[in-house]
Amino acid sequence: MKINKKRNAFLIPLLAVIFNLNSTNIDSLNVPEGFEISIFAKNLESPRQIAETNNGFVIVGSKNGKNIFALFDSDKDGEAETKILIAEGLRNPTGVAVHKDNLYFSEIDKIWVIKNIDQWITSHNLGDLPEKEIYINNLPSETWHGYKYLGFGPDDNLYIPIGVPCNICLEPQTKDKRFAAIHKYQNGQLVTVASGVRNSVGFDWHPENKKLYFSDNGRDWLGDNTPSCELNVVEKEGSFFGYPYKHAKNIIDPEFGSLIPNIDKEFIDPIAELGPHVAPLGITFYNKTVFPEKYRNSLFIALHGSWNKYNGKSGYKVIFVKLDSKGDYVFQEDFITGWLENEQDWGRPVSPFIMSDGSMLISDDKYDAIYRVKYKS
Repeated sequence: MKINKKRNAFLIPLLAVIFNLNSTNIDSLNVPEGFEISIFAKNLESPRQIAETNNGFVIVGSKNGKNIFALFDSDKDGEAETKILIAEGLRNPTGVAVHKDNLYFSEIDKIWVIKNIDQWITSHNLGDLPEKEIYINNLPSETWHGYKYLGFGPDDNLYIPIGVPCNICLEPQTKDKRFAAIHKYQNGQLVTVASGVRNSVGFDWHPENKKLYFSDNGRDWLGDNTPSCELNVVEKEGSFFGYPYKHAKNIIDPEFGSLIPNIDKEFIDPIAELGPHVAPLGITFYNKTVFPEKYRNSLFIALHGSWNKYNGKSGYKVIFVKLDSKGDYVFQEDFITGWLENEQDWGRPVSPFIMSDGSMLISDDKYDAIYRVKYKS
């Protein structure tokens, strides 16, 4: 794919500044034998969710920035040389998704769409921005657990999570059932897919059974070692996953648990506990053939890392979760480590994404980078 260099010539000289690659930290990251990790792009604005257009442009959201960018590796060397501004002046535009050549991206309280994104990128004039349209408006405006993660399901509907604006509470979701849930936008309205979900910032569909798997962040201030964060699967649309009454598989909330007499029979347990305070964010199934067979139809999950543990930080890594042929949990193991060294963290992985070429990108909103993992076959 060629970009109109005459119209976009201003982008190329910026490469030395925008992507000033430093190998000091990247060398401390550990991956399994046969894999290698490199920096795809650096000096970004707290990058979060990643998407890819049909023509190979990488779209990246931002937690603390106000812009959406497209990145492009024109010479296919594994490093992005081009950075194109797509939208600006946004409020925490964390979530991005591409569906049928249209780009969808989030703010806290709304979702935008830009149609025919590839066509615009390859033909726009210097200084132009594409026309964006409101796709969903009037979502809750609370920023606490309000960062969006977007994905289109096998049913062609857009799915979005809405976390609770608190650590542990009941009132917000009692007054507004959009809180503490994952929804799909169907026929112009939100339909609840999973409720009792404290704060999910990652989900994906199994390539074969088409079920929705999602991460959920456990509550704080019950101690360093409890409760565990979760990996869940939606077997039946509308299922309730426990928050705020029950956490992980067996932790009854001390404040709200007594409100439900048959608590063990009411809620869906996670299929896997990921550890307390590890903060699981983006998850993705590996659905390509480049990585070894072991990784096929199983999950990569970014553990963003703890922020309030007194004795020993946890998370700060990407893990692999093996599922069997039925989609049931088998085991979990480390896939990328090294962001945490002697209790000092220099990076925080956010969102893994499988590219069309079979490699994996991973965003890091502390190191302001995107990494690329490939298998050396």
